[in-house]
Amino acid sequence: MKSKLLVFLLVISLFANAYFVLFEEQPSFEGKQVQEMQTQINSLETENKNLKTQMNQSNESLQSYASQLKSYRERVFELENGSQACPEGIEGFATLQGPAVFQKVELEKAGPFIRKNVSEEGALLNISAEVQPGKGRVLVQTTPLMGVVFQDAANTAVFVAENKTGKQMSSSDIIFSITASNKTPGVDGPSAGALMTLLTISAIDNNTKLNNSITLTGTIDDKGNIGQIGGVMEKAKAAKAGGKTLFLIPRENSQLVIYKYVERQLGGFNVIEQKPEIVDAKEYIEKEVGINIEYVDTIDDVLKYEK
Repeated sequence: MKSKLLVFLLVISLFANAYFVLFEEQPSFEGKQVQEMQTQINSLETENKNLKTQMNQSNESLQSYASQLKSYRERVFELENGSQACPEGIEGFATLQGPAVFQKVELEKAGPFIRKNVSEEGALLNISAEVQPGKGRVLVQTTPLMGVVFQDAANTAVFVAENKTGKQMSSSDIIFSITASNKTPGVDGPSAGALMTLLTISAIDNNTKLNNSITLTGTIDDKGNIGQIGGVMEKAKAAKAGGKTLFLIPRENSQLVIYKYVERQLGGFNVIEQKPEIVDAKEYIEKEVGINIEYVDTIDDVLKYEK
């Protein structure tokens, strides 16, 4: 009788433990999962917001190009009708290294299969602006070949430089030269717009001297605003490797999404996953890369660091 009672109590105890494991601890585990999912949702929403910003900037760029085209046509019309004297051609030259990001593709063979690994790396490009008497043309020559977006950024850069210096370039040609090492494949993007604007201002205005220890990245619109870019970490590493001590980046890139590997237990197994985290770009890059970072909003902010 006593042994039966002990068996009965043991069975009751097992059922009680199973109940607490299944029904009491589960809500706590589920609550943790919900919290982690909410954190990931917040990070994804931030990335989505950044993508929307880039789309809006692309639309603004299209509008700025239309505005520039209208301005140039009006100027040509005035010149052809003799309503103003044709300004004298300007001469000048400026050069500076600027960071860019390119995709590196590697093929890895695993048995009968070939896997393609795509990664992003940063590199410094040699960018120069030469101004000489001409017909108001904006020309871009690149080695290796770059995309057409560089041409659009060059047009906007000249437009902004004219407005900042008050000098008309209708009787001058501006030639942008962009060269990279032979190991660097073709890259494209509007992120050199702010740097090309700075180069143009320096080339046509002798009072603006360039500091070779500084580099920058950012798009430019027709009002001189500097916008968001991608690959800020890769560009910062390239700038540091190239001997730069100060890297100017758009304020819109002040938040950086990084991913950390987190290990946790799930059902008796150790699970390793990537967890997104939003950090301040200036603090993180200065600590991890070792280069000074400053945020800029406009081309006027950039010019302050060149004095």
